[in-house]
Amino acid sequence: MEIPVVDFNELNCEKRSKTMALLHHACEKWGFFQVENHGIDKELMEKVKHLVNGHYEENLKESFYKSAIAKSIQNQGNTSDIDWESSFFIWHRPTSNINEISNFSEDLREAMDEYIAQLVKLAEKLSELMCENLGLENGHIMEAFSGNKGPSVGTKVAKYPQCPHPELVRGLREHTDAGGIILLLQDDKVPGLEFFKDGEWVEIPPSKNNTIFVNIGDQLEILSNGTYKSALHRVMADKNGSRLSIATFYNPAGDAMISPAPKLLYPNHVRFQDYLKLYATTKFSDKGPRFESMKNMTNGHQHIIA
Repeated sequence: MEIPVVDFNELNCEKRSKTMALLHHACEKWGFFQVENHGIDKELMEKVKHLVNGHYEENLKESFYKSAIAKSIQNQGNTSDIDWESSFFIWHRPTSNINEISNFSEDLREAMDEYIAQLVKLAEKLSELMCENLGLENGHIMEAFSGNKGPSVGTKVAKYPQCPHPELVRGLREHTDAGGIILLLQDDKVPGLEFFKDGEWVEIPPSKNNTIFVNIGDQLEILSNGTYKSALHRVMADKNGSRLSIATFYNPAGDAMISPAPKLLYPNHVRFQDYLKLYATTKFSDKGPRFESMKNMTNGHQHIIA
């Protein structure tokens, strides 16, 4: 399967309609896609990857291979409830914990902060494009995610180390993501990420030329009333390589109340005889206004189309 690739350069030319349709198709039928020409500084992306890899080698690699997880693989014990990963989480918004992470160099803090500032702009742009495709106001997703302090943004930094027995364990077990829009900066050499589509696992290749890989989370599926889908995915352990994953989550605030956008809901609790009365006078008109009228009626509003 060829994974959808959305080229942001084509949003500003005669190909915009086609590109918007591709984005909608990717969100609706795949739940994941790649973004090219996203506007994030690629030298900065390379710097972040280099510094994160260095941080792992200097501070995390040795302790990982001495951990209970590594020992359970070496002893070929029960591995059904573990993940073969070395990871930590950075909160960026509404408050940051980056200064509390041990052994983080100043260069890495500065590079990560700059990268996230650019990445949030991409997430906001994607949210606006999704709103446009869904027929919502441009700021609907951002507003729905905001709560009292704005959307929540955090990054899971993970390495999936070389594994002596990859047949015994997952790098990361099958799951969907809980949040909203997930933007992944991943390894450009080592594979392992897989998404489930149409009854089979699709291998996601390493990201060449620093494309950003995007997937849909559960809250966006809820907000879109099921139009957009969160996709099941996993990471496979690898015997020959150590895979890098820097996944940033553009999520609802903790106090945000998420529900389907009213515009996307069908009428509910409608008496069929009431619908037939309206249908009799609007049979040869578009059904959209008819559905909207029935929603108004069932919500206690009196405005009914003629």
